[in-house]
Amino acid sequence: MNILYCGDDGIKRGVLVSILSILKHNKEELHFYIMTIKYEGVKPFKRETAEFLNSLAKKTNPKNFVKLIDATEVFTKNLPRKNMNSYFTPCSMLRLYLDKVPELAKLDRVLYLDYDVVCRGDLAEFYNTDMEGVEAAGVLDIYGKHFYHYHGLKQTYMNSGVMLFNVPECIKSGMFERTVELCAKRWMMLADQAALNKAIRHRKLMPRKYNEQGERPGFDTVLHHFSNNFKFRPVFHVQKVKPFEIDKIHEVLKIYEYDDILARYQKYKAEL
Repeated sequence: MNILYCGDDGIKRGVLVSILSILKHNKEELHFYIMTIKYEGVKPFKRETAEFLNSLAKKTNPKNFVKLIDATEVFTKNLPRKNMNSYFTPCSMLRLYLDKVPELAKLDRVLYLDYDVVCRGDLAEFYNTDMEGVEAAGVLDIYGKHFYHYHGLKQTYMNSGVMLFNVPECIKSGMFERTVELCAKRWMMLADQAALNKAIRHRKLMPRKYNEQGERPGFDTVLHHFSNNFKFRPVFHVQKVKPFEIDKIHEVLKIYEYDDILARYQKYKAEL
């Protein structure tokens, strides 16, 4: 199973929690990849951190690994010029360059996860879903699906925090090339997500349990995405809670079921 994270040094706490949760629930061979860049104002994900995560992964299965990929060269050659100063760091767009990294481009499929996604169950059913003729599989965005309609009136706008890519099909159709071109020529709010939704021609919509974006997971949730949520009481505000913010998870969300994973996170975080 190939799993991809993208980001700078700031994602390390979330990636640690995410990997620990995946290792807990999945015993098959796991290959974790982390794409990062050395660029202006970006503090890259550290190789020492990746090596530490690699040692943790191998404790569960010697065939597991965590590999850091420096995508600086491909990024600087294909800058998303119109979106370099967006709300998110340039690293948020790194998955769009997957086809230009030989080690990733040769893979059959890749499951991309945001750093704030926690695994609660076996990923095999999702990962092994039929992808014939499909470029990417994902879950509707809980907010965006109501506002963005790129393919008629049908709801097709996916949240990009969890996406399963059929790499050969994406390369064949030029999907990644289209997303990079869009980011270079047109400013977009949530640029990577918007570009992917515009560029993906053949998608597979999956049940919400594979990317639960609400603050509380359901009984069958497999992947819990700690995305920002809109709250209207006592006044309108955006609620931001991340998986490594233990006090907030307890006090704001009233969630305690991740305490075993968070206990391991606290044990290891100093070594990051």
